[in-house]
Amino acid sequence: MNHKSGFVNILGNPNVGKSTIMNALVGEKLSIITAKAQTTRHRIMGIVNGEDFQIVYSDTPGILKPQYKLQETMMNFVNTALSDADMILYITDVNEKRAFEGDYIDRIKESGIPVIIAVNKVDLTNQDDLEKVVEAWYSAFPGSPVIPVSGLKNFNLTSLLNAILDKLPESPPFFPKDQLTDKYERFFASEIIREKILINYKKEIPYSVEIEIESFKDEKSIIKIRALIHVTRDSQKGIIIGHKGLMLKRVGTEARHDMEDFFKKKVFLELYVKVTKDWRDKPLALKRFGYQ
Repeated sequence: MNHKSGFVNILGNPNVGKSTIMNALVGEKLSIITAKAQTTRHRIMGIVNGEDFQIVYSDTPGILKPQYKLQETMMNFVNTALSDADMILYITDVNEKRAFEGDYIDRIKESGIPVIIAVNKVDLTNQDDLEKVVEAWYSAFPGSPVIPVSGLKNFNLTSLLNAILDKLPESPPFFPKDQLTDKYERFFASEIIREKILINYKKEIPYSVEIEIESFKDEKSIIKIRALIHVTRDSQKGIIIGHKGLMLKRVGTEARHDMEDFFKKKVFLELYVKVTKDWRDKPLALKRFGYQ
């Protein structure tokens, strides 16, 4: 039997459930998930292997109009994902209005890359409304599969997987069969901390924060991690720390528990907060944080 392998790049607008669906398809929590838009900042690969196939999924930031250099680099990840895909898995949801229109949709159509449309969050609608949404996407992408799913409820993901396998090109595997992702342990440690900040803080704070892992020591019985939380202004430092350090302690405790689940090992986590003014608009800082 011939082997199939390909890069399935996940695109879509912010907050439609791209990360939820990739994590469900991969079977591991590789991308952080919150109710806030712009949760995903990097391009994250998740690799699924079968005896005769390898699917390399790429989760990407949501499509947006950049307002500062960080968002420009986020869109660079999206543009790269459009250019090097064997297949595009475009995620929309039942609540997006006229989501099949716009410049980026036109670019996807003009790319010539096979497209699968996944209409997410079907648990939030009724059958009549869902049929209208599906029909609109069929009209926008004639000949492309349009598959209703719920990443949160794990609904119809087998149908989505089968559609992907059907369009996957014949190729030897690109990665070793036991490899799960292209990211290192330090990356996942930083993302777990950032997820807790997204969950525990409001307004602009989560979008002004970047996590830097200063040290990651994997010892025999414990992983020792020292992390810096970078903020853009002095006032944000106080908010992150909280009264008597209680907010920072909460973030640290929640992150440590998740890290222990992820790494299957005890974790000792130290968190510090540093003001790095306007890091979101400084090319050197963005490069240091892995955005270029």
